Amino acid sequence: MLRKNSPPWRSRRSAYAALAALVLLLVGSVGSAATADDAAGARPEYGQSLPGFTHGTVTTEGVTLHYVRGGSGPPLVLLHGWPQTWWAWAEVMPTLAQTHTVIAFDLPGLGESGIPTTGYDKVSAASRIRGGVRALGFDQVSILGHDVGALIAYPYARDYPTEVGRLAVLETPLSGFGLENVYGARWHFGFNQTAAPVPETLIDNDDVSTYLSWMFSSARHPERVDQEAFFRAYASPTRRSAGYDYYRAMPTDIANNQANASRRLPMPVLAMGAQYAFGPLVANSFRQVADDVRAVTAPDTGHWLTEENPTFVAACAALFFGPPGVPAPTPELAPCAA
Repeated sequence: MLRKNSPPWRSRRSAYAALAALVLLLVGSVGSAATADDAAGARPEYGQSLPGFTHGTVTTEGVTLHYVRGGSGPPLVLLHGWPQTWWAWAEVMPTLAQTHTVIAFDLPGLGESGIPTTGYDKVSAASRIRGGVRALGFDQVSILGHDVGALIAYPYARDYPTEVGRLAVLETPLSGFGLENVYGARWHFGFNQTAAPVPETLIDNDDVSTYLSWMFSSARHPERVDQEAFFRAYASPTRRSAGYDYYRAMPTDIANNQANASRRLPMPVLAMGAQYAFGPLVANSFRQVADDVRAVTAPDTGHWLTEENPTFVAACAALFFGPPGVPAPTPELAPCAA
């Protein structure tokens, strides 16, 4: 595996940054340096809402966390990835809320949550999410995480195993156990990890749709992703920088995950990869740190599976987080059954 302090890593990282600069110059999107349009703490409002769900905030460890909550029953925490917000779960939340109290957080620094100056390593982010959960009155939860959200869900479950009943991780191997091996396939890993202010300068407000639409173009069904919502969510320079900081913390995450790998997850883990993205790599990775891993491949979808195939994701999650003994209606859903 590549390590941050190895010569190949430094060479590859430099190459990523150079390639990023060249691509953006070619499309004519490099502009002036970003301005801190919400540096005064203004809270952006994106106007998204779901019938039966309410918006709220809690403050933990000095950071305000925005969440969307609905339904009743056992609490189920949803953690989105980058470059998205809680809205990535909109198509699956109504189904899950039929049997659970669904709480979809905006990650610290993203969406409508406060922007901390430090603490983007996944252990710190997990501690903040846990603080938000406890501020809402819950001591035990299950967690469903996608992309960066899954990387945060892992230390939450590892460090507080008696507080997490079940864990589902979507579309990412774990840092230190396979994710770093795919950096070369998508140059945004290296670009986002490049030290400030390189990404901040190369991607200004006018470049957001160019960069993020390229990200979403890897989808099997990009037309199903609400791209405009995420363009608006990342129109803020400080939120873009916070997103990069989650990537800049990945070398720290690698070291922490490897140092604590012996603390294996005792709860059931659903590891879902998309047919046209990570596939079985998710389960292969998490089997290195967990004892009970259920491998699932989501059909006819790329990386953005909660929007590309929300019907499958919702059905699988409903089975996995639901009562035991409920039979799967199709063979594809069989590994999801509790």
